[in-house]
Amino acid sequence: MGISIEQLAASFEELWPLDGADSWDAPGFSVSHPDLVTKVLLSVDLNSAVVNEAVHKGAQLVLTHHPFLLKGTQDVNWDSGKGSVLQQAIRSGISVYSAHTNADIVEDGVSDILAKALGLTDIRPLVPTGDSKGHGRVGVLSESISLQDFATRVLDAIPFTARGVSVSGYPEVEISTVALCAGAGDAFIQNAFESGADVFVTSDLRHHPASDAIAVPRAEAPMALIDISHWAAESLWLYRAAEQLGKRVPDVEFMVSEVVTDPWTFTINRGER
Repeated sequence: MGISIEQLAASFEELWPLDGADSWDAPGFSVSHPDLVTKVLLSVDLNSAVVNEAVHKGAQLVLTHHPFLLKGTQDVNWDSGKGSVLQQAIRSGISVYSAHTNADIVEDGVSDILAKALGLTDIRPLVPTGDSKGHGRVGVLSESISLQDFATRVLDAIPFTARGVSVSGYPEVEISTVALCAGAGDAFIQNAFESGADVFVTSDLRHHPASDAIAVPRAEAPMALIDISHWAAESLWLYRAAEQLGKRVPDVEFMVSEVVTDPWTFTINRGER
């Protein structure tokens, strides 16, 4: 049993067409082997622990969200970060394929799944790219709730991480319209403003874009910001992707990685020591 990596890649690209990727992106194969595939491990990132998990579980391919070779690397030596993982995958016979921005923009894609997990309705792309596709999402809550309660909902919707969620805004302000972008989305802050969102949920917010965003006056209150773990936001999609692929390719077992690739392991603050 099993199928070729070419057949498997065709199924990936039916769900997440490569022509939907941003021009700077690099989805597709980073490593490929000619062996038939019977098991696939899905992960947000590729690292040594994920390769070990794939070997332990008998997977022949790792499907990641983030391309392993998105940025240029000068070497693949055994003692370099990229090189050691690539060599490990090659020696272990593990193929590596990624679906990145082409999986961000589609229905049931990375941002769409986060929007549904937060209970949004009337969901639409934040930055449309055509045919109901686009980066990020905007939607509304069934009823308005306070920012503090909404932040708690966000926390409950994503896996545990050391940093939890960070919030900028008045705890008591009412939230009804939500904009979000799973992953690093501060490039879409202006789009969130223009959508009329009460809050923008994303990851990796930098100091100056966040400071500028909360300085913009509004009649009720500045647009609130919620910063969540990049890994946690995108990990929700893995389960839906595995479900979709399992229906399309029943001869292959699709498993979600148990490895947490969030880089932060603990936090310390005053009053906690």
